[in-house]
Amino acid sequence: MGNTGVQMGGWYRKEIKSLADMKGLKFRVGGFGGKVLEPLGVVPQNIPGGEIYQALEKGTIDAAEWVGPYDDQKLGLNKVAPNYYFPGFWEVGPQLALYVNQKAYDGLSSEYKAIIECASSYAGTDMIAKYDYKNPAALKTLIGQGAKLRAFPRDVMEAAFKSSQEVYSNLSNTNPEWKKIYADYSNYRREANQWFSLAEASMNNFMERQKL
Repeated sequence: MGNTGVQMGGWYRKEIKSLADMKGLKFRVGGFGGKVLEPLGVVPQNIPGGEIYQALEKGTIDAAEWVGPYDDQKLGLNKVAPNYYFPGFWEVGPQLALYVNQKAYDGLSSEYKAIIECASSYAGTDMIAKYDYKNPAALKTLIGQGAKLRAFPRDVMEAAFKSSQEVYSNLSNTNPEWKKIYADYSNYRREANQWFSLAEASMNNFMERQKL
């Protein structure tokens, strides 16, 4: 029922030059992001959005992730942590979902069922379209205000990917429901990667090199 698209990797008080710089980093990140980053030496911090700015300003935390340029701009995080990293590999497609009680849903007429389905579908399309439109302008503004756009070092990305596979493997060994869903998803992802590398990725790479 909504998606922001790939999120950013957050705001850092100091530059991350290698995997070594992640050790001891007090980073506002939650959920699976924290589980994946913890083995890298990161110290996950669970802080509400309204308290992030103050925590960064005082040095209580060293870095924080939120969403992307449009939402991050509202918090003014660039003023206290100028290094803006990408990508947010722990949130490459944060999908929002609508849950409806099965018994209540079954009791609806076909018309009302169709309304729920169409409204959810529209909300999903509308949300990601708005982020795709608003993020580029917001990013341009942030850079104009002094934000330093940086990519995560390759060793950080590779270590995080390895860590994520270990986290998922451990979950598969302890959670039958996770194992069932993740196995099916992994098979799909393997085949989808082949397709997207031919179509989406190659076209994106070409267009990014063009002067528009």
